Amino acid sequence: MSTTEIRTTCPYCGVGCGLVVSRARDGWVVGGDPDHPANKGRLCSKGAALIDTVNAEASGDVRLLYPEVAGQRVTWDKAIAEVAGRLSATLAEHGPDAIAFYVSGQLLTEDYYVANKLLKGFIGSPHIDTNSRLCMASTVAGHKRAFGADVVPACYEDLEIADLVILVGSNLAWCHPVLAQRLRTAKRDRGTRVVLIDPRGTASSDLADLHLALKPGSDVALFNGLLAHLDSADAIDRAYVLRHVTGLEAALETAREDAGDVAQTCGLDPADIATFYDWFTTTPRTVTVFSQGVNQSSRGTDKVNAIINCHLATGRVGKPGSSPFSVTGQPNAMGGREVGGLANQLAAHMNPDDPADVDRLRRFWNAPALKGGQGLKAVDMFRAIREGRIKALWIMATNPAVSLPEATLVREALKICPTIIVSDIVGSTDSLDYAHIRLPALGWGEKDGTVTNSERRISRQRPFRAGPGEARADWWIMSKVAAVMGYGAAFAWRTAGEIFREHAILSGFENDGLRAFDIATWGRKREADYAAMQPFQWPMPAGATRGTERMYADGRFTHTNGRARMLAVRHIPPVERASLRFPLIANTGRYRDQWHTMTRTGLSARLSAHRPEPLLEIHPSDAQTADLLEGELARVISLQGEAVLRVAITDAQRPGQVFIPMHWSDTLSARGGIGRLIAPHTDPVSGQPESKHVPVRVERFITAWAGLFFTTRQHDLSAIPYWVRQEAGACRIYELAGDDAPALSGLSDCEVLDFTDPARDITRRAWVKEGKLVAALFLAPERPEISRDWLSALFAKPTLTPLDRARLLAGRAPETEAADDGPIVCSCHAVGRNRIMKTAASRPACSVADIGKLTGAGTGCGSCLPEIKEILRHAAPVVAA
Repeated sequence: MSTTEIRTTCPYCGVGCGLVVSRARDGWVVGGDPDHPANKGRLCSKGAALIDTVNAEASGDVRLLYPEVAGQRVTWDKAIAEVAGRLSATLAEHGPDAIAFYVSGQLLTEDYYVANKLLKGFIGSPHIDTNSRLCMASTVAGHKRAFGADVVPACYEDLEIADLVILVGSNLAWCHPVLAQRLRTAKRDRGTRVVLIDPRGTASSDLADLHLALKPGSDVALFNGLLAHLDSADAIDRAYVLRHVTGLEAALETAREDAGDVAQTCGLDPADIATFYDWFTTTPRTVTVFSQGVNQSSRGTDKVNAIINCHLATGRVGKPGSSPFSVTGQPNAMGGREVGGLANQLAAHMNPDDPADVDRLRRFWNAPALKGGQGLKAVDMFRAIREGRIKALWIMATNPAVSLPEATLVREALKICPTIIVSDIVGSTDSLDYAHIRLPALGWGEKDGTVTNSERRISRQRPFRAGPGEARADWWIMSKVAAVMGYGAAFAWRTAGEIFREHAILSGFENDGLRAFDIATWGRKREADYAAMQPFQWPMPAGATRGTERMYADGRFTHTNGRARMLAVRHIPPVERASLRFPLIANTGRYRDQWHTMTRTGLSARLSAHRPEPLLEIHPSDAQTADLLEGELARVISLQGEAVLRVAITDAQRPGQVFIPMHWSDTLSARGGIGRLIAPHTDPVSGQPESKHVPVRVERFITAWAGLFFTTRQHDLSAIPYWVRQEAGACRIYELAGDDAPALSGLSDCEVLDFTDPARDITRRAWVKEGKLVAALFLAPERPEISRDWLSALFAKPTLTPLDRARLLAGRAPETEAADDGPIVCSCHAVGRNRIMKTAASRPACSVADIGKLTGAGTGCGSCLPEIKEILRHAAPVVAA
C-alpha cells in the first residue's frame, strides 16, 4: 500500500468531502482534497480532526478487536459458524420473517449491497432497515411521490449560482459547514439572498437576510400559502406544468384552504411572510435546501411535497441555480438507498410492491427466496422484537439503544431478543451491551469501497492503514456467513470492487431508462479502474463517459408517464401538542463538533471542548417560570421519560420552545440521552419518527454538591446521579453532581492527597502513583472553578513537583496559567473564548477579520464566525464586522 498520498472521503455528513491523507514523520495527516468537487479542499472542524480520532482509537481500549460469543473471545471461524447457525436455526423454526437487520449510513455501498442481498434475497426476510429511516425517509418518500424516484435533482454548484437560497429546517452552518462556506462566499461575491426558516435562531441565522421563526410543525401551511400566492400573482409557469406536471389544480385547492391563516398558523409577522413570498415569486434562480427539520416529523413527507410543489409550479427543478435540494445527514445514506437498504425498497431503485421488479431482481440474483412486499420500518421493527415476532437481529455500525425514539422499549426489546449480533468498530456502546455475538468491523481509514453524497456523487473511501486486531470488512463478514448458510456461490466476491461491479450491472439490468439510478457503465470496468475511480454523479448508464450534474432539467421525470406530480397536502398539526402538564416543545438536533452518538468524535479533546455537556437551551421567560438559572441542572420530562441537562438561557429560543442535543448516550453520561424523551410517532408515508416536536416540562434538578473529576482510569460512576464525560487529552474530565459523597473505586493503589474544609463544604483530593498524577477530585456546593487547561496538563507531567501538589490542594493554578483559553469557540484552530475576548480587549476596535489574523479563529471552516461576532458584540462598544 502506498503511503505517499491517499485520496479518500470523509466519514461524517452527506456533503461527502474529499480528503488527502499523507504520511508525516509523526503519523498520518489529513487535509481537504482540492480536486474533489464536493469541497474543493475545504474541511469542517470534524473532518479536520479525523486524525485525532484515529489516534485515539489506536491508543487504549476503544476498538473492538476480536470476535466474541457470549462474552468470550473466539476465532472468526467459530464466530461465523455461530452467526450462521443461529440464523439458520431461526429460519428453520420460525421462518424468514423472524430475522431482521438494522444497518447504517456509516456502511459503505458494497457492505449495504451484501446485507440487502443476503437478507432479502437468500434468507427471504424483507425486514432490513437503516438509521437513515431517522433522517432521510421523508425525503425519499416525497421525491418518489413527486418525481417517481428517489432523486435529488440539484448539485452543490447551484448554491453558488442561485440568487435566492432558502434554508428550511437546516442549520447548514453547523450540520453541513462546507456547504455553508460555499453559500457564504456566494453571498459575499454575488449578493445571494438567504432566507432561514427555522423555529430557533442558529449559527445559520448569521447567513440570513430574513429569518422566519415559524411554529414547529407548520411548514406545510407556509409553503401552501406560497403556492397560493404564486397563483394569485400569476407566477405559475402554466406552460411548463401543462407539459410536465400533473396535480396542479388539486394542490392549489388544498393550498388555498391553508393560505388564509398562514400568519396565525405559523406564528409569523405577515410582513415577513409577504417579503418571503415576493422574493420567491420574483427570483427565478431559487434553491430551497431542506434537511432534518423537515424530515424528522410526523408529517415530514407532506412538508417535502409542499416545498417541491412550489418548485414544480414555477418550473424550477434541476435547472442551474434553481431546484429543491435535500441535504443528507449521513455519509452514505444515499448509497444505502441505491442498494435497497430501506425496508420499503429493493436494490437498484426497484420497488418491492411491483411484481415485475421483484421478479427482475429474483432472476438477476437467482434468489428464489426473494419475495414481494415491504418490511418493517425501524420503529415497528423494534416493537416486533419486543413482541417476540422477530427472534434474531443483526445490528451493523449503529447504536439504536440511543438513537431511536421510545428508547426504553428499544432496550427492553434488545434484552429479550434470543439472538442479537452486533458488528461495530468500538468495544463499548449502549447497544453492544445487549449483544450475544460481537463482531469487530473495519473503520474509516481501513475500509475499501464507495459512498454517495447529497448531490448523487459517488466517491471512493480508500484504506490507508491496516485494521487493528482481527477486524474485518462488513461485506467480508456477511459473505462468510452466507457461505456457511449454503449461499456461497452468490457471495463469492474477493474484493469490494467485484461487489461494486455487480451492483452497477444490476442498475442497468432491464432498465431501458425506466429507473433513474443507472451506473451500468461501471459494470464493464476492471479492478484497476475501480481502484482509480474519480468522483462522479449518477446516472452514468452504459456507454456514458461522464456523470450527470442535474436531473429533470428537460422536464422528463421518472413516473411511467414521464411527468412529475404535485400533491394535494394540508397542514396537519403534530400528533402531540403542548399542554398544561407538558407546556414546552422540545426540538432536537446536532452540535457543530459532534457526530451521532459520539463514538468517534467523542474521542477528540478539541471536538469535545466546544460543548462538553448536553445543554438545555431555553428562553429567559421560560427559565424564569421554571425557576432555572444559567449553569444549573434541569430535569427534562416528557410522557415517555426524562433526561438531565445543563441549563443554557438564550433568546435564540422562542418562548415555549427548548432545544436539546441528540449525541449523549449512557456510555458518556448518566442521564443525557434524549431517546427516552421521544415518542414513537411516525410519518404515515415514510415511517420516519417525529423528533422535532416533543412536549416536555422542565424543573430544577437539585443536588447537594457539584464536582469536577479528572482521571486517567476507568471508574464505575453509576451511583452518582449526574455525570458527563469529556476527553481532555492526557485525561478525562467528568462533570459530577450528587447528594451523597461519591465513592470512587479503582484508586486504592495510589497515594492520596487530601484537603477538606467542612465549614465551606469543599473537598479537594488527588491520587498519585510513583509521582505521577492519576486522578483529582474537586467538590463544592456550587460548580468548582478550576483551570481545566492547567490541571489537564499536570497529567502529562512524568512527576509532580511539591509546588504542583500544593497548588492541587489549593485548587489554584499559577498566576501565569490561571486564565484558561476558555471554552473552545474555533475547533479548527483550538481557540477559546477567553483568548478571543482578551484579543478584542487589547485593541480599541477589533473585527472578526482581526480576530482571524491574530488568533486564527474563524479562518478554518467558518462555522464559528457567528459565535465570534456575538463575543465581539459584548466585548467592545465598536466592532467592525
